[in-house]
Amino acid sequence: MNQKILKLENLLRFHTVFRQLHSLGQRRLAQWNHVFSSAYPVWTAQLCIRPWQTDQLIGVALSQYRLLVTKKEERSQKSQLFSTKSKKEVEVWIGMTVEELARAMEKDIVSLPSGEKITFLDTPGHAAFSAMRARGAQVTDIVILVVAADDGVMKQTVESIQHAKDAQVPIVLAINKCDKAEADPEKVKKELLAYDVVCEDYGGDVQAVHISALTGDNLMALAEATVALAEMLELKADSTGAVEGTVIESFTDKGRGPVTTAIIQRGTLRKGSILVAGKSWAKVRLMFDENGKTIHEACPSMPVGIVGWRDLPSAGDEILEVESEPRARAVVDWRKYELQQEKNKEDLKIIEEKRKEHQEAHQKAREKYGNVHWKERSFLKYQERKEQKPLKAKEKEERDSHVLPIIIKGDVDGSVEAIVNIMDTYDASHECELELVHFGVGDVSENDINLAETFRGVIYGFNVNVGNVIQKSAAKKGVKIKLHKIIYHLIEDLQEELSSRLPCTVEEHPIGEASILATFSVTEGKKKVPVAGCRVQKGQLEKQKKFKLIRNGDVIWKGSLSSLKHHKDDVSVIKTGMDCGLSLSEEKIEFKVGDEIICYEEKQVPAKTSWDPGF
Repeated sequence: MNQKILKLENLLRFHTVFRQLHSLGQRRLAQWNHVFSSAYPVWTAQLCIRPWQTDQLIGVALSQYRLLVTKKEERSQKSQLFSTKSKKEVEVWIGMTVEELARAMEKDIVSLPSGEKITFLDTPGHAAFSAMRARGAQVTDIVILVVAADDGVMKQTVESIQHAKDAQVPIVLAINKCDKAEADPEKVKKELLAYDVVCEDYGGDVQAVHISALTGDNLMALAEATVALAEMLELKADSTGAVEGTVIESFTDKGRGPVTTAIIQRGTLRKGSILVAGKSWAKVRLMFDENGKTIHEACPSMPVGIVGWRDLPSAGDEILEVESEPRARAVVDWRKYELQQEKNKEDLKIIEEKRKEHQEAHQKAREKYGNVHWKERSFLKYQERKEQKPLKAKEKEERDSHVLPIIIKGDVDGSVEAIVNIMDTYDASHECELELVHFGVGDVSENDINLAETFRGVIYGFNVNVGNVIQKSAAKKGVKIKLHKIIYHLIEDLQEELSSRLPCTVEEHPIGEASILATFSVTEGKKKVPVAGCRVQKGQLEKQKKFKLIRNGDVIWKGSLSSLKHHKDDVSVIKTGMDCGLSLSEEKIEFKVGDEIICYEEKQVPAKTSWDPGF
């Protein structure tokens, strides 16, 4: 196909040269006519095509040819699909890669029919991964905004548009789920107008492609639209010079140690290169592509896995190539020194605030005891120390129950970052304090178990594993480990854990209601006891339950009954429609005709944390 494109390009250039020669001949003829006869008009129109027009014509022609090739291949694939009616069963498993799935399905993947390659950086759409989406927009050359045709513009859609604008990156709109009956692509385009995303159909410059990820419709057209935009923007990178790139993700592999996935943006990365990223450096000893295959060099726009890091860099760190290992160490040491200086400044600020608080407290104490005799002052201080006695074991246990220390372990740096960012939104410390003891990348380790035991905390793991030895150690030490593969399940679990540490709330459940029809008093020994003559209007009155007296809608008393009688007989239950006489445990309360007596029972209900992470 590349040879066909080359032939087409030569043909177009030949046509352009012919037009230029023809124009030159006509121009000379016009000049000759002008010399001999001024009555004839002079030709001033230049028929030759300028070099930039030639390049534009060739570019358009190549794009059209590429589109024709793509459509031809799509037609051939569809014809093969329709001709093959037999279905094949494919075995899939958790953690299956795209390459493994393609091999099982006998499908081709890494190139387009035209020969170009596109590196897709897929970012999660969940609200928790906002920082990851922002980094993705900064790294990419083109943002493909995926919007569901049935849902329309969502909160994350608006956020992604803003990320693209902040990064000054052009957008290609992919309207997904167009195979659904309720799909409305035009509604999506109209909704996007409110966010300055104007599609070509409405006079803008944003390409919109109607696709279906389920059926595969127009996925190739989406790729071609992306390539065409890249050609129009003349996106190019320098493959020479020192390597520059960005860390996309970082994680720890048991056999390889710290590993990063990265995008190279300048230069060519080779084995043995010395790199610096954040507070870590590496001598590249192994590289692999997105399919896990070992490669020897990585050019701009290539996704690459890098092995050889001394420590684990963070997602989003800039990768720079340096000339030697001593230079790399010097750069990392300087960055660590600067970070330590910043931390020292923050610590000094906190110390200064504590010192001022101590001075103010000392000044108040001096003012309090300034005019008091020394004997009285000594006695008052003794009383204060006596009140500040150490907590008993039960009190200490109750205090600790209002604190939840947690340890976070994730598969990659970006996942841990997302979870920690959610922790920062916690605003219910008045109910239960949430303490982040430690967070890191990798499987749960013995050190994590020891930390959790020391702080009486809970370990939360996201897409990580726990070995049998670690599980036995955790069970022996009474440490809870909670593993999840979906981030909002982890957050829901954390909310439940927080709620379990809150004291139960007491709810009142009415059993019966009675109205007071008459009031009188009876003599018991030497005292008179107020008695209310009542009729049960709803439910029943049970003497062993709790009661409250309501007057004009206000509760004026709560407590228990001292007696409940039907006629002259003591009873334990009075049912609906029956009359009764009752007296309260508190004799000073006076009844009035028209008051209401409510019989109720109290039930303890588990409390729920008020923390709302926002999704």
